[in-house]
Amino acid sequence: MLEWLNAHIAYWHWLVLGLLLVTAEIFVSGFVLFWFGLAALLMGVLTLAVDIPFTLQLILWAFASVAFVVIWVKSIKPRWKDRTTAGMAYEALVGQVGLVLESNAGRSRGRLKFPAPILGEDEWTFICAAEVAIGDRVRVTDISGNALMVVPH
Repeated sequence: MLEWLNAHIAYWHWLVLGLLLVTAEIFVSGFVLFWFGLAALLMGVLTLAVDIPFTLQLILWAFASVAFVVIWVKSIKPRWKDRTTAGMAYEALVGQVGLVLESNAGRSRGRLKFPAPILGEDEWTFICAAEVAIGDRVRVTDISGNALMVVPH
């Protein structure tokens, strides 16, 4: 079987596998298949240049795949900042400072506005234990349903 693989696996098999894995990354989340595909493309180029036994090709491909993933996780990924707040409502809102548009004087709720939209909205309903006036700045401390819990800033 190994002799058959040595005789019949050509460089273009690795290139096709690499393209399939890189393309499959579109449909699978995690950004891991990309690195396996990149390692397969590297093997395709390497086997085009040098005649390597298939067993060694598999070992080199596995090593390159793991190396690419480790480099990604340890070096590249930490430098990429996720600038979106999708799915992170609590983390995106807590700590934000907004301007009071409608006071909560005589009632429990008011409205505030952020300088830039957060989670697609720039105006939010808020609840504050202290009375705040129009134009005051408030800081978000928690979320209660669709209202923000705030304190004067």
